[in-house]
Amino acid sequence: MGIDRYGIHIGPIDIRFYGLLIMAGVLAAMNLGQREARRRGKEVDLLWEALPWALVGGIAGARLWHVFTPPPSMVAVGITTQYYLTHPLELIAIWRGGLGIPGAVIGGVLALYLFTQRRGEKLPVWLDIVAPGIALAQAIGRWGNFVNQELYGAPSTLPWAITIEPQFRLDGFKDIATYHPLFLYESMLNVLNAVILLWLARRYSGRLKDGDVFLVYLIIYPLIRFCLDFLRLDASMLGGVNANQTFMVIVMALAAGALWLRHRPAAKPAATG
Repeated sequence: MGIDRYGIHIGPIDIRFYGLLIMAGVLAAMNLGQREARRRGKEVDLLWEALPWALVGGIAGARLWHVFTPPPSMVAVGITTQYYLTHPLELIAIWRGGLGIPGAVIGGVLALYLFTQRRGEKLPVWLDIVAPGIALAQAIGRWGNFVNQELYGAPSTLPWAITIEPQFRLDGFKDIATYHPLFLYESMLNVLNAVILLWLARRYSGRLKDGDVFLVYLIIYPLIRFCLDFLRLDASMLGGVNANQTFMVIVMALAAGALWLRHRPAAKPAATG
């Protein structure tokens, strides 16, 4: 048995800290989701029944997002979408990293839609219940990037800059040791996101419509990602365009537009003389 920075090794079995952190995020999200479900008078058991659906959909979506938007550093060494599609074992090797949060959210929502349709539940209600937990799970899961020494930002000499070992530094930065802890920034902002969503759900419970909390999540998280990607050295590109930033702008605009349409002031009837 051995332990290193990547995990616990028991004979041929490797227990990766990356995976443990993801599962810790899931459990934290479930705990928060249970509290929200009880507060809204919903059956907590339904949340646990939905969990396998959401996990399968979320993990599949997260991996597919990575597969179809590989970062430039991986493309440079031949790890492209085509490579993944022709190497099935690499396609499923999620324990090595390579999960895209946008895909996780899309896949999880689709899975939750199928589950709620099957059980005769309203999808928007359950999206509101799980939204704060999703943000919290992201905050915890991002520490897996620290373990794998990935998702760091531009070079930095700030007091909180982190040291990246030479083998994990990108080409062109081999002689630079310290970088912005991008994973930490996103983790902290996701905690703030969860707090804001919980506050909104309680403070404006009488004014919010089903699905509003999730729409706010779809505004705050894309804004976080859009801003932080300016610090990212290895942003995924499609046709010369930052794929994640572009997608986040689209999602943010659609969510904000939907929220406005749902709460726009009703037109006053024209006065008659």
